[in-house]
Amino acid sequence: MRLKIFLRDLYTCQCGCGRVEGDTSLLVCDHKTPHRGDERLFWDETNLQTLVKSCHDRDKQKAEQQSLHTRGVWH
Repeated sequence: MRLKIFLRDLYTCQCGCGRVEGDTSLLVCDHKTPHRGDERLFWDETNLQTLVKSCHDRDKQKAEQQSLHTRGVWH
C-alpha cells in the first residue's frame, strides 16, 4: 500500500514544500489522522499521504509531541 500511496501522490511531499523524491527510502507513508490502533483509519487510503522523511520528522513529530498532554500520555 505504501508504494501505491507514493505513486498516487507522484512521489511528492504533501506538506506543502512540493519536494519530489524518487528514492522511496526517503519517503514516509504518513497517516493524516493518527490511527491509534483503529484499523479503519490505519487502512483508509484517504487518510494516507506521502511525506519526505525530513518533513515528517520535523513537522509531524512536533505536532504529535505537542498533543501528548491531551492524550493522557503526559499529565
